[in-house]
Amino acid sequence: MNIQIDQNSGFCFGVDVAIKRAEDELKNGNKIYCLGQIVHNDMEVKRLEDMGMITLTYDEYKQLKNANVLLRAHGEPPETYAIAKKNNINLIDATCPIVINFQKKVKKAHTESTNDEQIVIYGNKSHPEVIGLAGQIGYKAIIIENKEDVKNVNFNKPIQLYSQTTKSIKAYKNISNLLEQESKLNLNQENLKINNTLCGHVSGREPKLKEFAKNHDVIIFVSGKNSSNGKMLFNVCKQANPNTHFISSSEEFKPEWTNNADSIGICGATSTPKWLMEKIKKTIINSNK
Repeated sequence: MNIQIDQNSGFCFGVDVAIKRAEDELKNGNKIYCLGQIVHNDMEVKRLEDMGMITLTYDEYKQLKNANVLLRAHGEPPETYAIAKKNNINLIDATCPIVINFQKKVKKAHTESTNDEQIVIYGNKSHPEVIGLAGQIGYKAIIIENKEDVKNVNFNKPIQLYSQTTKSIKAYKNISNLLEQESKLNLNQENLKINNTLCGHVSGREPKLKEFAKNHDVIIFVSGKNSSNGKMLFNVCKQANPNTHFISSSEEFKPEWTNNADSIGICGATSTPKWLMEKIKKTIINSNK
């Protein structure tokens, strides 16, 4: 039996930097808090919490004073920084550079708008990256999660369209096409500007992952259940190989999935640690002894 771990899977650059910043602080004996889950993977969060990191809710953060708080890669709205200044909180800012640039673009577009231009963001309303982006302009952005939300856009006014960085190329293209069609119907196509804000590192994984999935009899996709990127990439695998199974830990693996399989592929999201995929590989090997 051949078991292969996809070498393109695992932490993206932004997450990798945030994890290393946390590890460095903890190894130096510093007490640190993290605002929200550092990464959408319960197993990795537990590993860091076992090292001493404390995960904070936003309500807890507002009450905290005189402490070290790490900001994860997703980015934060301005009020997070204002609270830190007020409460003497030392921020360890691990916001991904791609997200920082995205925030600047949104803020600049809003500031320079002179004709009621709408900032429209395609993404999950509850995702921290989207909340951080919307916060740059006082939460005046229009967030669309699906085609039904397009009705909230006024096609008689100029539109700047952006996407959450971890959305799929196909999904963003579909939403972009829908807005283009509506703009044509309203004879205002020139009022729509579509901005490419997808993370190249993430979107570049789609074609590679599709090929990886096709090259194996069975795919074990590893991701946290609350990872937006994980859900997207799992669907990429599932479409390429129907014999794809989603798990978040080695305990969820079922040996019958790999019965009679000659080739097994293990892959994951940008929030999936390599050590977890290695652990699942060992679980599969042991289950077939």
